[in-house]
Amino acid sequence: MKYAREADYENHRAKKVLLIIVLVVLFSVAIGIGVYGLFFMPNQTPTTPTPTPLPKPTATVTPAPSVPTSPTNPEGFTRWAASALFDWDTATMNPSEVTDKLMAVADPTGEGGGAGLANDIGNYLPYQATWVKLRGYATKQRIEIETVVIPEAWEQAKAEAAPGQILPGTVAYTITGTRFREGVWEKESASYVGSVEFTIFVTCAPSFPECHLMRLSRPDEPLK
Repeated sequence: MKYAREADYENHRAKKVLLIIVLVVLFSVAIGIGVYGLFFMPNQTPTTPTPTPLPKPTATVTPAPSVPTSPTNPEGFTRWAASALFDWDTATMNPSEVTDKLMAVADPTGEGGGAGLANDIGNYLPYQATWVKLRGYATKQRIEIETVVIPEAWEQAKAEAAPGQILPGTVAYTITGTRFREGVWEKESASYVGSVEFTIFVTCAPSFPECHLMRLSRPDEPLK
């Protein structure tokens, strides 16, 4: 595209830069509990902000698979959970859908995660009011997973845990990946790419016949 004046070009460039800033900044997160307190502290009751009504999506919702593709394989289940957490489109989804999908595979006894897990998930999602703003920019996000490893700190945590404190079959996986965000403003597209690192805690056999999501670390504060 050619511009008649240099000022027009600078104005166009400034608008695109501003959109990228919006994609980065408009992702408010709550402050959750620390990684090392996930299993060694009582569950915390999440603080719920005053909800802002969301407009209905303007397109048909096409959600990611609602059930894990590898429900009995710890690593496969973890990869599914990571994608369910990060892959969303504000035009076709609401944040509650992301939360509901993950809570559906939480500890069925209600003791392993419960309110703590719901709070963990909220740390990764924009607040409802922010979601409304992002929908105005047609914002969507996805993750490309690069590594899934059991951190050394998890082995130490298990060794230091009291008998019965951690359910058999519980494992922690630290995930590294790349997060892609895209949006549109005044018919101009913009994108933001950034690295992410976090830990997912799951419990599988022998405690449960299928894997269940227990807790999440705070964003970019994984076990190493």
